[in-house]
Amino acid sequence: MNDHSWTKNPALTAIDPAKLQMLTSLADQAKGKNQKELLSFLMSASAQTKENHMSFDQSEIDAVIRVMKEGKSPEEIQRIDRLIGLIRQFRH
Repeated sequence: MNDHSWTKNPALTAIDPAKLQMLTSLADQAKGKNQKELLSFLMSASAQTKENHMSFDQSEIDAVIRVMKEGKSPEEIQRIDRLIGLIRQFRH
């Protein structure tokens, strides 16, 4: 069973429930992937969200990232930041 309690975080209340559902599905699919596989997976997922006409504005992205970092060790936060940096590089 996957823990999706993060979707109940008050910081995410302004995000459409359909978007949160999509994120939980992506999180489930991403489990167990190494960094290289994860980057490829996320790029593919980004393309799929565009095809489905679903996008996140900057405030939604920032809120999700903040929630992802809650309770994480400094090393895990650094990994998240690196991954986000890589994704941003490939998007431009």
